[in-house]
Amino acid sequence: MDIRRRYKAHGEVHSGTLNDILFILLFFFLIISTLANPNVIKVNNPKGTKDTKTKQHIVVSIDKDQHIYIGQHKIDANNLDSLIKFEVEKNRNTVDTPSVVINADTSSYYGEVFRVMQSAKKAGAKVVANVK
Repeated sequence: MDIRRRYKAHGEVHSGTLNDILFILLFFFLIISTLANPNVIKVNNPKGTKDTKTKQHIVVSIDKDQHIYIGQHKIDANNLDSLIKFEVEKNRNTVDTPSVVINADTSSYYGEVFRVMQSAKKAGAKVVANVK
């Protein structure tokens, strides 16, 4: 006579530690993915001995109201091409390739910034955009 009870095995998955393990794996893969270097080819870039910032020969500013300034003087948008060309030619006496630095407000239109860039390129200047 078999008096013992037969216990039926229940198929349970204890998932209490599974969340912890998945959380640790997630952090591990996030850290490893940020350490991966996308530049596979190693290139030795030259090191400068001086400050390599561009000299600000001509400063064109665009404020939040879309007003364009060359230096401290407000200019008309219709005369932009001719005035930038005049400033570039004026600075060409002292420098071979004058640079035009564009200081644009974050709320200024991209079209205005690109228009200033195109005008400076047409005049033969180097263009540096500094969007704040």
